[in-house]
Amino acid sequence: MVQAVVTMNNFLAFRHIPSPGWSMRWTWAKKEVIWNMVGGQATEQGDCSKFKGNIPHSCKKNPTVVDLLPGTPYNQQVANCCKGGVLTTLVQDPTKAAASFQVSVGRAGTTNRTVKLPKNFTLKAPGPGYTCGPAKIVRPTKFITPDKRRVTVAMSKLKDFLCHFHGCQYGYLFFILPSTSCLVCNSSQEDLLVPRG
Repeated sequence: MVQAVVTMNNFLAFRHIPSPGWSMRWTWAKKEVIWNMVGGQATEQGDCSKFKGNIPHSCKKNPTVVDLLPGTPYNQQVANCCKGGVLTTLVQDPTKAAASFQVSVGRAGTTNRTVKLPKNFTLKAPGPGYTCGPAKIVRPTKFITPDKRRVTVAMSKLKDFLCHFHGCQYGYLFFILPSTSCLVCNSSQEDLLVPRG
C-alpha cells in the first residue's frame, strides 16, 4: 500500500480558482486502485467487482478527484482540504492558496522497479484550463529542523522514489501541481519536490 499526500499550491499572484472549484485527473500506469481518501474524493468508484469484502474507494483507471466541502467531519480532513475546490491567490490570502488530500493506493507495487508514476495529469478549474507536465523522479528533498540542528530526508518505503511535477501552465503563468506523500517547496516557485510514498 502506498500512502500519498497530494498538495497543490497556487503561486499565481492574481488568478484564483472560484467555485465550483478544481478537479484533478490522472491515469494509473498499471492496475492501481484507491483504497481510501481523506480530504478529497474520487468522483466515481468505477468497476470494483473483482474485490470481495473490502471494496476500494475507486477502481477507475483514470480517477477524477475533487476537494471535500467545508464542514467535512474532522476525521475526514487533512491540512489545506475541504474548501470545495476554491483556492485564493498568494496575494489574496496565502493561507487559502493551497489544497491537499491524502490517498492510499493499492496494487501499486513495493519497490522502485515495480511502482510506476501516474501519467496524463490534468487540472480542471473554471476558465480556460491548465496543462500539466509529466511526473519525474528526482533527488530526495532535505528537511532542516527550525533549530537547524537536524536534517532529515524525505524518503518513502521505496527509498528515493520521488515525484516532481513541473507547473501546470495557464498562459505563461504557473500553477504548481505537486504530489505525493510529503511536500516541500524549494527556492524556485516553479519547482516543488515531493516524495512518492
